[in-house]
Amino acid sequence: MNRIRIIRRLACLLAALAGAVLASAAAVPAAFAARVPPPGTPPGPAPLPPGHVAGAVLGPNRAGYPPVSHIHTVIAIGMPGWKIAFIAAGAAILAAALAVLLERARTGRRHVAAPSA
Repeated sequence: MNRIRIIRRLACLLAALAGAVLASAAAVPAAFAARVPPPGTPPGPAPLPPGHVAGAVLGPNRAGYPPVSHIHTVIAIGMPGWKIAFIAAGAAILAAALAVLLERARTGRRHVAAPSA
């Protein structure tokens, strides 16, 4: 094995490691995100706004029940299944395309022995 090939492989390895470090550095701020209250607010839950009614709300078709709240899917149970399926399908298509490109690159580099006459 010649020196240029060794240097090229080491350069590829170094580039891959640098990419992995950059990708993890991009994900770290999101992983450690936290809500920081403004300065001067007391610890604990936020106080109720002025004029808030703590008891039952009476009105048309309410019969003493509190108002209906709307719960979004992402907040209640996480990501919907169809989004997960799309992400998985996209990852599978990307992996297949990369495998085809890699195989074509490897096939183009193969040295074929010259046929003897």
